Amino acid sequence: MKTVLLVDDDNTILLGTGVRLKSMGYTVYTAKDAVSAVSVGVKNRPDVVVLDISLPAGDGFLVAGRLQRLVGSAATPIIFITASENPALRERATKLGAAAFLIKPFDATSLADAIESALSPGDNWLPQASGL
Repeated sequence: MKTVLLVDDDNTILLGTGVRLKSMGYTVYTAKDAVSAVSVGVKNRPDVVVLDISLPAGDGFLVAGRLQRLVGSAATPIIFITASENPALRERATKLGAAAFLIKPFDATSLADAIESALSPGDNWLPQASGL
């Protein structure tokens, strides 16, 4: 069973999205801030990370960098999510090798498609460690 680390400070998103992902057969770990995201990620080594950019105690970019260094999970796909439509965030996520970038509110199908694509064998996702 594939695992997903879902990181968001919004309880509604954590609960709703978590239930949806579980119903799709994923094991879901959750975190509400940057510190717990790194801790949960290191402990559980998820197959994919769905990561909000705006978090308490650090941002999603910081979390991504720390997970890649601490877990040695440079190949773990990261799907960034945000409520901001700031194009600079998308650019930064793209430069960091994001598997996908979704703007809230996103629908469950878009997230499911992004996760499936990120986990597909032979996909071309390659992270770029620079700038983390």
